[in-house]
Amino acid sequence: MMLASEITKRPVVTLAGEAVAQVKDLVFDGTAGRIAGFTLSGRGLLSGPLRHSLPWSGVHGLGHDAVMIKDESVFQSRADVLERGSAGGGDVLGSRVLTDGGTDLGRISDVVVEVVEATTAHVVGYEIASSDALDRQGRKVFIPLSETTAVSGEALVIPAAAAEFVADDLPGFAAAVQAYRARRGTEV
Repeated sequence: MMLASEITKRPVVTLAGEAVAQVKDLVFDGTAGRIAGFTLSGRGLLSGPLRHSLPWSGVHGLGHDAVMIKDESVFQSRADVLERGSAGGGDVLGSRVLTDGGTDLGRISDVVVEVVEATTAHVVGYEIASSDALDRQGRKVFIPLSETTAVSGEALVIPAAAAEFVADDLPGFAAAVQAYRARRGTEV
């Protein structure tokens, strides 16, 4: 598991070793609960966004230091990749997380991604800056992705039961996700 913020700014490198781009943003397919691809920027300080993007199907490997691709032929138009993520509802960073009972759990500060295999990466949860209702110290904690009952530009509403599976760190969060899935009787 890794945070989405850890993937942004990683170089996109061909199997031949050529750095051809840099990850700008992750495109989330909310309906499928997985990463649809990446928007890209050029390499270097003054480089801006590129007109093409990288669909997840073009990813050969996702490592700690780079995103590997076969070659630049895997790139697709930015619009095509963004369209795959259109069901996700936009950027969730900064959104409030509320339970279906009305408890404010905090605000989303990052997204937790699990690479299942070379062809699939799922969003499994959120890092949130917790509210007093969840943690009086206001620490950042991890909460599993749940079916949402409502999403707006301001808040994500989740079942109250999801709050029982909060973890303080990513290694502990993997176990919390598994326990939450077991309770719900689902697997991603």
